[in-house]
Amino acid sequence: MTPRELVARYLDHRQASRTLSAASLAAYEADLGAFVEFCEREKVSGLDECDREVMRQWVWEQAESGLAASTLKRRISSLRGLSHWAHSANLLPTDAAASLHPPKSPRKLPRVLSAGQAEEALASLHDRASTGDPSALRDWAIVELLYSSALRVGEVCGADVGAVDFHQQTMTVVGKGNKERVVPVGRPALHAISQYLEKGRPVLFTEASGNALFVGTRGKRINPRTVYDLVSRVLEPYPGAGPRGAHTLRHTAATHLLDNGADLRSVQELLGHSSIGTTELYTHVSIERLRNAYRLAHPRA
Repeated sequence: MTPRELVARYLDHRQASRTLSAASLAAYEADLGAFVEFCEREKVSGLDECDREVMRQWVWEQAESGLAASTLKRRISSLRGLSHWAHSANLLPTDAAASLHPPKSPRKLPRVLSAGQAEEALASLHDRASTGDPSALRDWAIVELLYSSALRVGEVCGADVGAVDFHQQTMTVVGKGNKERVVPVGRPALHAISQYLEKGRPVLFTEASGNALFVGTRGKRINPRTVYDLVSRVLEPYPGAGPRGAHTLRHTAATHLLDNGADLRSVQELLGHSSIGTTELYTHVSIERLRNAYRLAHPRA
């Protein structure tokens, strides 16, 4: 068996297990495809040659190519996943990549909006939705929901109509790794969703819509790219470091919750983070904002 055949079998296994999203599976395919190309270039034709030294050489080459630290970390993680599976399946004599560790990448603070900016952006969307335009009603509901419940774009796009419980003021979403969780939804977001369901979705609905909560202009389930473009336009008036992607609203919601006294474990549950360490990043955002306020206002700063 060649490295290319090994990778193909591994990707088939991951796809069959349904533990990865389509985007994650594509990332695995790209990462391991780069490893296969390296093996073929270095004339590594059999699995008996695919040892730790070959893997280390590939990692070194990737690091020297100028990849971002986060990309390099992901590629090593993909290789470790392949190696562990292949050893477990008795395709490799050892778990050759087990001792490979990615370099530590610096943690960058995510961009967040102030409470006033968030209110202003949502008010602008509400004004546009008040015209009764179906797409404007949908856009208002989407952004309200992203900010209200700190959801990922994929969770919003993948939601069905029955996911929202207006009585309990909650929503059931499916996150990374097909993990289902229930999140609270604020009254403004529920109102926006209600208005969209009453006046917007029936106009946009086609046979292709199925049970999709949010429908695109062509009647199909809304595309994540459409949501990214929508949020980018909404955030364009507000300057700041970092991208204007939909994740900004997720970061903003988490930060505002912590700023107003929410405990870290509750925010972890809301975000669907498996590790508390991931959620702790948002505490750094709040502390940094406090430091900035101190520098600007304290006479002895």
